[in-house]
Amino acid sequence: MLAETICSAVSAAGLGIAAIAAYRKRFLTAARIAAYALVPLGLVLTGVVEWAAGTVFSPLAWVGVGVLGAAWGLFMTTRAVERRRLGKAAAVTDGARPGAVAPSATAPALGKAGRPAAAQPRPKAKGKQQAAEPGEDFSDIEAILKKHGI
Repeated sequence: MLAETICSAVSAAGLGIAAIAAYRKRFLTAARIAAYALVPLGLVLTGVVEWAAGTVFSPLAWVGVGVLGAAWGLFMTTRAVERRRLGKAAAVTDGARPGAVAPSATAPALGKAGRPAAAQPRPKAKGKQQAAEPGEDFSDIEAILKKHGI
């Protein structure tokens, strides 16, 4: 009974604030405030508030919550034990052949003649401008910059 009264008062106050916002020509804000203000009233009229109050203050409901918590704890415990057992079983099968290597993995896979790919020279493309080497001359670029006063 008290919860329904409080929800109705909150709705009335919210609708009053929405009316003030509408008077100030803030219609979008007023509509949003009115929507929020009508939610508690709708919960009271549908009986959700009475059901929630009955559930919160019911010892039987809290026993049910405890039983659900115990079931969840059992599920998580059995899952952890199962994962641990699977992990130990995998470790035992992997430990049977320590350091097992595929037969073709004896030589390093570095490409031609064992040189890394970064050290191999790249062929120069014709017709495309190459990236500047550290020793190239930038005199033409410097002349253009001087011409424009930079």
